[in-house]
Amino acid sequence: MSLKQQASAGAEVDEKLSALITNADAIRAVASSVESTLGPRGLDTMLVDKFGNVVITNDGVTILTMMEVNHPAARMLINIARAQQEEVGDGTTTAAVLAGALVGKGVEQVVKGVPAARVIEGLRAGIKRALSFMQGQTRAVESLTDPVLRQVALVAGREHEDIAELVVEAAGLIGREKLLKQSFKLSEAVVAEEGALNQVFMGVIINKEAMNRQMPRVLSSVRVLVLDDALEAESIEEEALTTEAGFRHYLELQAEFQNNLQKIISLGVGLVLTDRGVADIAEEMLTDTGVMVVQRVAHSELRKVAEHTGAVMIKRTGLKKDPQQLVKLLGEAERVQEDELLEQVWILEGKGKPLATVLVGAATAEVVGERERIAKDAASAVQAAVKGGILPGGGSLELAAARMVEKMRGEVSGMAVYGIDCVVEALQRPLAQIVANAGFNPLEKLGDVMAAQSAGGSTSLAVHCDSGQVVDMLALGVVDPAPVKTYALKAAGEIAEAILRIDTIIKMKEYKSPDLNSVSDMTVR
Repeated sequence: MSLKQQASAGAEVDEKLSALITNADAIRAVASSVESTLGPRGLDTMLVDKFGNVVITNDGVTILTMMEVNHPAARMLINIARAQQEEVGDGTTTAAVLAGALVGKGVEQVVKGVPAARVIEGLRAGIKRALSFMQGQTRAVESLTDPVLRQVALVAGREHEDIAELVVEAAGLIGREKLLKQSFKLSEAVVAEEGALNQVFMGVIINKEAMNRQMPRVLSSVRVLVLDDALEAESIEEEALTTEAGFRHYLELQAEFQNNLQKIISLGVGLVLTDRGVADIAEEMLTDTGVMVVQRVAHSELRKVAEHTGAVMIKRTGLKKDPQQLVKLLGEAERVQEDELLEQVWILEGKGKPLATVLVGAATAEVVGERERIAKDAASAVQAAVKGGILPGGGSLELAAARMVEKMRGEVSGMAVYGIDCVVEALQRPLAQIVANAGFNPLEKLGDVMAAQSAGGSTSLAVHCDSGQVVDMLALGVVDPAPVKTYALKAAGEIAEAILRIDTIIKMKEYKSPDLNSVSDMTVR
């Protein structure tokens, strides 16, 4: 091969490594932005937008989703974090830290000359072994009265005891069967309000007030009508009003609407909720008969009210039904009350499906958002623990898994062993970062814990972040939901494999419709 050919080949290799290194740097930059928040001594991050608005938080998914990111590889990691949040509601920081470590070590191996395919092969094998080990260590949560649930809530809730108590109480009210449903999310029951008192109750909150001050503030044994529509007469085109037949039809519609209103009143409906506006005549008639009307309610809140009270959401045309049919579409609640201070309507003890609300109080408007995020994390963690069991936290189990994976070095062939090394280093990272955030030397403490785990045969030993001593995390009450750990490792492995497979970056020319078969429309950079 000529010098020119060698130089050309070298340039091509350098370009491919450059693409890989660029992507890896982007991943590690994103991971480093959240790793300082890990553990009980993790620090907060301040997010500032172009208008000077500030969010101060310790929540990984909030940081990742609110930070400004332009690099496509970095956006891949953020999408993984969103998926983690959607699936289990917690563990996004762990997923990001693991991904950053896997990618960093993987790229380091490739730069040394290890083929990416071999690294990926070892990486897959190592993660599979680690996941199998974690599943074998999982302890099921059999009862909602198990004290371990409070510990799960306390760890995920960043040691806020009041929030942990609220979340566990809410889980008990809702019941195990509801918590196990894939469609139900306990975190959606969390509401934070400035000036509110911490409490849990069976019911839902509507973030709206009654239409006027003449409507009742408190109702008992209430029938509830939920309209996914406006409470108005059916409309007619303006052009039709210019004709005699059109005007007659308009009068008929108005008469029919008033008849429907009388029907609502005769059925004893005490609360009417609408998705859109309410006609003046409807407001007047319902006010005079002591009905509370709340208009322009968010669809998600309407859905919750319908589920909790047993109502069926209907359109305005549904009001034409016979009273015997319409009454079957109404919901019921023991009590409805308006909170003028919080500007909310509370619907309590509905006759439909059990729904609890976790109301978290905050002293000032500045901390409302963070209190809500903390409570949602705790609620998600409790539900995940009920579904999938618990594991020792504090980075202890990941380190024990790393020791198990390291034993695979003699089981894999050839250069795949370098992929095993990537998984080992990544699994050591959570404990190392927690220790570093607590102000201790991570190398020293890693060695202490590894020695202690080997000597005692325990998988739950880690470092106490106050004393620096090696202690048993289970005895200390530091536990995590198993699904949070396993999903985070799976997600990190997926993003690492995706990044390691990319060795060329191609910038697409702007075009109206995608045509990936037309490579002539692309320029390589």
